[in-house]
Amino acid sequence: MTESSATFLLFGATGDLARRMIFPSLYNLLSDGLLPDDFLIVASGRSEMDDDAFRDDVDAALHQFLSPDRYDPQVAATFRTIICYQPVEAGNAAQFAALADRIDGRLERGLSVYLSTPPSLFAPTAQGLADAGLITPKTRIAMEKPIGKDLASSKQVNDGIGALFAEDQIFRVDHYLGKETVQNLLALRFGNLMFEPLWNATGIDHVQITVGETVGLEGRVSYYDGVGALRDMVQNHMLQILSIIAMEPPARMDPTSVRDEKVKALRSLRPMTAETVKTHSVRGQYTPGAVGGQIVTGYADELGQPSTTETFVAIKAHIDNWRWQGVPFYLRTGKRMPARQSEIMIQFKPVRHSIFGRDGHGSGLESNTLVIRLQPEEYIRLTIMSKRPGLERQVHLEEVALDVSLTAAFAGQRRRIAYERLILDLLAGDATLFVRRDEVEAQWAFIDSIIDGWKEANMKPAPYSSGNWGPSSAIALIERDGASWHD
Repeated sequence: MTESSATFLLFGATGDLARRMIFPSLYNLLSDGLLPDDFLIVASGRSEMDDDAFRDDVDAALHQFLSPDRYDPQVAATFRTIICYQPVEAGNAAQFAALADRIDGRLERGLSVYLSTPPSLFAPTAQGLADAGLITPKTRIAMEKPIGKDLASSKQVNDGIGALFAEDQIFRVDHYLGKETVQNLLALRFGNLMFEPLWNATGIDHVQITVGETVGLEGRVSYYDGVGALRDMVQNHMLQILSIIAMEPPARMDPTSVRDEKVKALRSLRPMTAETVKTHSVRGQYTPGAVGGQIVTGYADELGQPSTTETFVAIKAHIDNWRWQGVPFYLRTGKRMPARQSEIMIQFKPVRHSIFGRDGHGSGLESNTLVIRLQPEEYIRLTIMSKRPGLERQVHLEEVALDVSLTAAFAGQRRRIAYERLILDLLAGDATLFVRRDEVEAQWAFIDSIIDGWKEANMKPAPYSSGNWGPSSAIALIERDGASWHD
């Protein structure tokens, strides 16, 4: 393991992500004694302010976004002392030179740069760092999604950063990979003998991945319109989850081995065409309705004009390899859903022959399912068939859930913010939970095939009332195959 970076440079430090996630995560790492000695956080944004004014803003964010039991005035006071602020705008050489002065003498102990900015600023910011002499073999750079808006623009972003940094210095962030339950997928598959022998087309009927949001645009109008659910959620979070479910066992738990297997699965995704998008995908856009008992407006009303951007998407994907041939992966995500939930459902195949049905009566035998809930609760639930208690001669079976609540199982341990894990790994130089360039490009190649198919087929979003699980065609997508969404 390489030595941890002693300096953390954050661009976009006045933004919402920094306030909600990054600074609370850094505070928690400091509170738990996990940051290196003599650690320095250099915050940067376009706003002009001095160190004390910015520290006050950070303290206000901690009060707002940390649970009350986590805020410790003494830790917060120490946290203030390790933060400084330097205004920097991309393309301003004098401001980058002033930034270099703040970091002077610290580069030998490692610098981790975090870009919480629009992707259009990634390359100019990296170039400013290079011109100011801040890129060394001990400099790492992390980038928030999106990495481009299609395969071509993704390559441009990656080329711009790749011209200045080696691939092992680049850390592409997908915060879903920092979630405990997503990491638990690896433990579940490769740490338990009972699952891996069935984790293939012989044992699994289909897989469902659902990410539902109850919110609408919520101030993201300028970003979201023209991007839509496919690019915003499927291209990154959902395909990353799919790759962990579908990957072959890696040789060892290291960044190269894990990401080699993930990219093989992503490259095996069957591209779509103008014909297959009609039967294998659904686009939707929410209209007025009720969510959680509250009346809400439609997407076009929030936007202030008509739009063809989808706020819901459902996909039937296939992975063309030996392990998964014939097993559909159903993905759906949307805004203004009835509930906020992210989960994976593995539907196993039925028992080949039931011994429990007699005299023409059904056996009541159901296929086993494995549900991995990522949020809001975190649990793993396996349904099995069990005999109903009683003295009847005929055996009556009922489904019983073996439920492991991760919150209850690890009640003595605090549930971590995903960014805590990712920042700690960035500082340490461990790229296992970050996305490699070839993964990003394999994801975009699949997404581009869907977008091109939609354009060629002139496929517009179907309306769905807020508070529903998307258009009725999303139900038909899966029920044509004799399955149902797990709600």
